[in-house]
This record gives sequence, C-alpha cells and structure tokens, in this order.
Amino acid sequence: MPIPPYVAHLRTMIGQDLLWLPGCTAVVLREGERGPEVLLLRRSDNGEWTPVTGIIDPGEEPHVAAVREVLEETCVVAEVERLVWVSAGAEVRHVNGDRAQYLDHTFRCRWVSGEPRPGDDEASEVAWFGVEALPPMQQRFRDRISCAVEGPVEVRLGH
Repeated sequence: MPIPPYVAHLRTMIGQDLLWLPGCTAVVLREGERGPEVLLLRRSDNGEWTPVTGIIDPGEEPHVAAVREVLEETCVVAEVERLVWVSAGAEVRHVNGDRAQYLDHTFRCRWVSGEPRPGDDEASEVAWFGVEALPPMQQRFRDRISCAVEGPVEVRLGH
C-alpha cells in the first residue's frame, strides 16, 4: 500500500509507533437495476472488501480527499453529497506493522461517471454491490455504509 510522503517522513522519526491521522471514507452510491448499489474495493494488502478509504493530506479538505481517493483507487468520478459521520476509530495495526488510529470523516457520495476498476495497487478488485447484498466485511464498514444509506440528515458523531 502506498504511504503518503508526509507519513513516510514521520515514520522515519517514530518508526511503527502509533500515529493519529485524519482519514476519510467515501460511500459511493448509485441506483442499479435492482435498487441502490455501493462501490466497494477488495484491498490488495489484506483481501478485505471495504468502501473507499484514505488518508487526508496536510491542508487538504476532507471532502476533496474523499473524491480524490475514489478516483485514484477505483477510476470512478464521484461527487460528495454530504458528511454523514465523524468518528475516532480503534487502533489499527497495518500489515507492515505500522500502528495508526484514524479520525474518520464518512461521506455519502454519488456516482458521476466511470467504470470501476483498480486504479492503483491498493485494490485488487472493484465492484458494485447491492446495499442488501454486501460481501463479508468488518462491521465498522457496514456501519458506515448503513449510515450513508439510511442515516438522518444530521451528522452522526462518535461510535
């Protein structure tokens, strides 16, 4: 998985110690033949299905990062409709041993154009799934998708 240059620089100073990082999740939705569909990718590092996630670059607006990550990872153009959830996640130990914890900004996004395919080495597969027929995935990602699909207009705060 590519590591943003500023994170790689921080890692030269702190090694694999815990880093607190701003992140985003883009729940990209479109209307399919059988109802609403969500864009998911299979991560190349661990084989798990997730919505598009990423690290927000220094000075980058979270909603801009969400759109950028969707295009980079799935070759799909998306538009942010609204922020649906802000939460602090649990500590994550990445496959390479790096420890991180993310302040996640989850956005409901609308598909604009593009056929999904892996855009970089972060995803091995990209596909649309009916929101009622999701593949196995971690509960935190199911919760983010559910919040984006069914959640109220107000932003959900915390767990």
